[in-house]
Amino acid sequence: MNQRPRFVARIHRASSIACLALASALCVRAQSLQPPTVATLQDLRGLAAVSALSNTPEGRNTLVANLRVTGGIETGKIRQPTLLPFSGQEQLALSDAYAPGHNLAQPSDGLGTSLAAAYLSHFHAIDREHATPLSPALERLVRYALATTGGHSNAAKFFFGNGTLDGRTPVSAEARAIYTDVHGSPDPFGRAYSFPAGSVGADPNGDSRPFQTEPDFKHYAGIDYLGTPATNDEYDHGKLMDLTGNPSYPSGHTTNGYTGALLLALLVPSRYQQMITRGAEYGNDRIIVGAHYAMDVLGGRTLALHDMAHLLANDPAYVQQQPNETTAAIGDFQAALGAARVELNTLLQASCGQKVEICATRDTGRFRHAHANERFYAATQDYGLGIAHSETAGIKEDVAQIAPEAGYLLTTAFPNLSLQMADRILTETEGPGGGFLDDGSSFGLYSRIDLYTAAGVAAALARTQ
Repeated sequence: MNQRPRFVARIHRASSIACLALASALCVRAQSLQPPTVATLQDLRGLAAVSALSNTPEGRNTLVANLRVTGGIETGKIRQPTLLPFSGQEQLALSDAYAPGHNLAQPSDGLGTSLAAAYLSHFHAIDREHATPLSPALERLVRYALATTGGHSNAAKFFFGNGTLDGRTPVSAEARAIYTDVHGSPDPFGRAYSFPAGSVGADPNGDSRPFQTEPDFKHYAGIDYLGTPATNDEYDHGKLMDLTGNPSYPSGHTTNGYTGALLLALLVPSRYQQMITRGAEYGNDRIIVGAHYAMDVLGGRTLALHDMAHLLANDPAYVQQQPNETTAAIGDFQAALGAARVELNTLLQASCGQKVEICATRDTGRFRHAHANERFYAATQDYGLGIAHSETAGIKEDVAQIAPEAGYLLTTAFPNLSLQMADRILTETEGPGGGFLDDGSSFGLYSRIDLYTAAGVAAALARTQ
């Protein structure tokens, strides 16, 4: 680890980012007591399809598949095309359980051997309470994005767990109406898996996690991100992280991991597909470590992509806001990202000694094989959970008509594309339809966006122009 620098940032001083990193129930409660914003309500509506799955045979089948697939991945009985052998992936999952997400040090290995080393020479964790600070423009961008997506994810946990703000305080009538609109109910996983909130062995606040519900669970040990001997139990319900009172859906780690990975993809477009693969791996590691279901991961990914697209579109409901008491508002997210890109590229180029685009090709790590990245990402696209919404299965949903802002996920990295071209690429490369979130809504469409494949098409077009 690099020598401790003169100036460091104490993780706990930035309370909002500390909450994102630690994912503790106490942090979630502290943030969730804020009245829901328009953007928060949009995300809750989008995620609410999970609360009504038990109403139909198709929905119930996906809930059964969710438990089966999650258990199979956690125990290794379902062999995924992971980028490491399963034992190595277990160790990485243990490392990824520690989440000092505010400086994006963990997902930075997606930048490749050379650029990751350059990044970590500036930004890294020092110990559980200290980390090197980001440069000013990068700090402003990352803090705002993580506070936005992470805040919405945190609000969703208790909302879907037991219909409250914090485990105790009822939500507003407007928020409660979301359940009425979709004919849903809180605690969908607790109800489906015979672990209703407050029952023996269950999460007291609903949506018990896999380490509480799975009939077959693998306990394992290893070394965590900070080099400390640890077990997955200690990061699930132990001294390092206790999630027993923290509802499962959606995955906060995944929300933050995808947000961070996408930020780095947009800041360093020459590593776009590799960074998206890293986001998928980070979410999948939450299943391997036993903390989350496949549905949690898909929910976290969908929320991150949806919110990031609205940020990039400078949607007034997402920008010009103060996500929490320690995060300043950003009026123009695209301009903030542009400033951060210049700042980061200058630092990376100085450290790696050549242009960023050249250093990006130097990779001897696990992301060096495009075919392997593609296979792994595809395996995480919908986890094979089946069809819950037949009305969207087997058809292409027109991104330009339903969620036109989604194109900014590509145009920001590949500026030669028009928004219309980007939306067309996203439509043509969509993953399977009919998944548990793909209910025909704008939010639901983000659940089937295959950003890895779409970015490959966009990059190929960029090379010809």
